[in-house]
Amino acid sequence: MAGRKKLIFICSAAVICTLIFWFSPAIGGKEKVYEVRPEVTLPEYRTDAARAIDAYERLMERYMDLTAGSFTRLGSDSRAILNKLGAIETKLDALSERIARIETELGIEEPKPAAPEPADNNSDKIR
Repeated sequence: MAGRKKLIFICSAAVICTLIFWFSPAIGGKEKVYEVRPEVTLPEYRTDAARAIDAYERLMERYMDLTAGSFTRLGSDSRAILNKLGAIETKLDALSERIARIETELGIEEPKPAAPEPADNNSDKIR
């Protein structure tokens, strides 16, 4: 019986070793394949002309931004000037009406416009 136990033990050990060897990829010789995709990028080679063009484009963009800002300020200044001129015109109209009423009450006639001065025709000629 002891001999039989030894034989069963040896056979079972051999079967276990065979199963371990069979299912083990490292021992079984299966190769693992790893896919490596290196992404190495080099900076773009730029010539002096390309750098100069880029610098010029940046300069033009800054100039256009500055010009747009100037036009915006000019537009707001023009509106303020027009509003002020409108207020001055309203006051001058009121003053003109007041002077006209005063002249009517005092019996003063409107002054006649002065005759225009004759133009000197000789000034246009080339000497």
